Amino acid sequence: MINCPSCDAENIPGVDECTECGQALTDLHLPMPDSAIKQSLLTDRVSVLGPKTPITIKPEMQVQEVIRMMVDENIGSVIVVQEGAPIGIFSERDALMKLNVDYAKYRERPVSEFMTSAPQTLEADAKLVFALQRMDIGGYRHLPIVGEQGELTGIVSVRDILRYLAKALTADSAA
Repeated sequence: MINCPSCDAENIPGVDECTECGQALTDLHLPMPDSAIKQSLLTDRVSVLGPKTPITIKPEMQVQEVIRMMVDENIGSVIVVQEGAPIGIFSERDALMKLNVDYAKYRERPVSEFMTSAPQTLEADAKLVFALQRMDIGGYRHLPIVGEQGELTGIVSVRDILRYLAKALTADSAA
């Protein structure tokens, strides 16, 4: 029998998911991490980052209002929501790459024309390594966190992950 690392339930060798909690068991064949930091990235959940409450906007909001809000709130992104679910993200990168020097021309246009549609999301109980992988492959600096029904519950940033790693490195070197 194989014990699930999440809930400790016994499972038949070779199953892909825990019969008790549904956690994937496909990575049990991987070698054990050789450092505490690697181990924590593989076992800690996104929730340890303390996802912040994101600033949300409607898709029809004007670009100039969104950028003013981002400046006033000192944030790098806003989540575009419709019926409680994220349909897009508008970030400082979108402003630079899509508006750039044409800002004056587009400032009264709806943000939905310039947002990144269908943003990648994760649930708070996803492992940190998945957040890192998504952010790395997609080149994202912000990742919306959703509940089981796809409803927006928070947001994490690359800064949150850097703080986590700095804390882990400090704890690892003190040990």
